[in-house]
Amino acid sequence: MKSRGGEFTDAGEFFGGTAATVGRQPLPGISAINCTEQLGVAGPWSERLAHFRLAFTPSNGEELQSEYHVPREHAVAAIEAMRTLSARIALLLLVSEVRSIAADDLWLSPNSERAGVALHFTWKPEQAAVEALLPALEAALAPFAVRPHWSKLFQTDAVTLATSFPWLDDFRALADRLDPAGKFRNDFLERTVFGR
Repeated sequence: MKSRGGEFTDAGEFFGGTAATVGRQPLPGISAINCTEQLGVAGPWSERLAHFRLAFTPSNGEELQSEYHVPREHAVAAIEAMRTLSARIALLLLVSEVRSIAADDLWLSPNSERAGVALHFTWKPEQAAVEALLPALEAALAPFAVRPHWSKLFQTDAVTLATSFPWLDDFRALADRLDPAGKFRNDFLERTVFGR
């Protein structure tokens, strides 16, 4: 496959894969109608950044997701570490994605103060089995300064996360000041943010 001015000139092989000739949904057996335009169709970045159209329900709606962020310089080593669990991961995995993400200055962002790589997993809807796998996956990624995506499945607790997120103590102090009675807390936040 050759690119000339952002357009593909043929549908040959690219890193051992054959280029698609029709739109594809990452999950098998599902229409690509919910996905953003594919096959080199030009458009604004805001309509190409996500892989699902904003006006549509993303993905299939029933699967579970996890996402872990590591500093960009650890990406290859982190992927190699995950491969040691490939037999267990493959049994539960629908689709996986790897994305490069710029650093930001947001206190609780997985990419706060560091450029990173997101290692994303869309799991089959088998909650107990996925939750049983996560501690092993997180242990494999621990040497690489891993940070989980807050709104996806992970098992790491607040004590461990405090060592990963440099601004977590500042966030806790701000939350204590603005919500001293803890009205906006729940079990998840106690386990992952406020537990000490």
